[in-house]
Formats: sequence, structure tokens, C-alpha cells
Amino acid sequence: MEPYPEASVDGPIIVTTTENIPGAKVVRTIGQVFGLTVRSRSLGGNIAAGLKSLVGGEIRSYVKLNEDARRQAIDRMIANAAAMGANAVTMMRFDSTEMGKTMSEIVAYGTARVIEWEAEP
Repeated sequence: MEPYPEASVDGPIIVTTTENIPGAKVVRTIGQVFGLTVRSRSLGGNIAAGLKSLVGGEIRSYVKLNEDARRQAIDRMIANAAAMGANAVTMMRFDSTEMGKTMSEIVAYGTARVIEWEAEP
């Protein structure tokens, strides 16, 4: 995976699929943030997957390809959020599209926000 710029916020960026983060107050909603990658399956991988589909079962090379693609999409989304000054991404989702017969597009997207942690009583 290629390197991405370090976050310009204090601490790690929180990524959640929920709208709210328990114990946090939204200070500012920055807006849409996303990370995108397009991956291609190799000829050898396609042949092996075709043979595996004859007998059934998990196709491990495709699982790894998809896991790597999702991780890269998330990393790019986080880098995008950091560049916008966010310290959180809420409502994070994935979307994917088949492009041709051998390529897949994976998108991670959400809402970039600046949050502050509420003081404990």
C-alpha cells in the first residue's frame, strides 16, 4: 500500500458507522469524505477461481483482494478527512462496482466531522 500524509489533528481519527459517537459532541460538520480504489484480478487468479468455482468453497485470493481493497479505501478516506481538518468520520459505508469483467471499484465514504469529548461528570 502506498503511504498517506499523517493526520493533521491531535490523536487518531475516529471512524464509525453510526451517526453519533457516545461521549462526543459534534463541533463542526465538514461534509462528505471518501476514499476510492480500483483493483484488477490477475489472469492466474481468474483461472484458479474458475477451477475453484467448479467444486465450490471460498476463493481465498479474492477474499484477500477485497480485504486489501477495503483497507486501502478506508486509509484513503481517513487521509482525506485529515486533510480537511476532521478528527472523526461518521456514517461510514462501503460501495462497490464491477468495472468490466476483471476490475472492481471499492469506495469508503462518510461524513467528516470535528468532535470534542464531553467531560465526565
